[in-house]
Amino acid sequence: MRTVMRQFKDSLTLRVRDGKPENPGETGLTLIEMLIVLVIIGVVAGLVVVNVMGRPDEARATTAKADIKTLSAALAMYRLDNGDYPTTSQGLKALHEQPTTAPVPAAWRAYVQDPPQDPWGRDYVYAAEGGGFTITSLGKDGKQGGEGVDADITSRGQ
Repeated sequence: MRTVMRQFKDSLTLRVRDGKPENPGETGLTLIEMLIVLVIIGVVAGLVVVNVMGRPDEARATTAKADIKTLSAALAMYRLDNGDYPTTSQGLKALHEQPTTAPVPAAWRAYVQDPPQDPWGRDYVYAAEGGGFTITSLGKDGKQGGEGVDADITSRGQ
């Protein structure tokens, strides 16, 4: 056991004689070793880029779904405080600044900090209908309908 430990210790220890390494060829990395490491790093980076590059629009769609849930919760609070949802003409703006058109809410407060916009920089489409509401993001293309990332993201609340 002592022999094995001694050999291990000797392999880790760099022997120096007269200020110079005893075996200078064994110190540092060779050019080939450096190239192999660089190739491995390049392959890993390439795999990461390929898997991440096509997903920003999917992330925006997920963000829009989360925003719509947040707006739905804010609208529920608005309804609890004021008895009904904002009208279609008041829109989601009623969550950010107090409406001045009828019906003016009696117990209004700011329900969201900023005017809501979807991840593509457009306003959400809000409609109050029969005691409920609909919030829609028109997706990447900004037009009704569509498929994939262009598809509308809609939520209905009662």
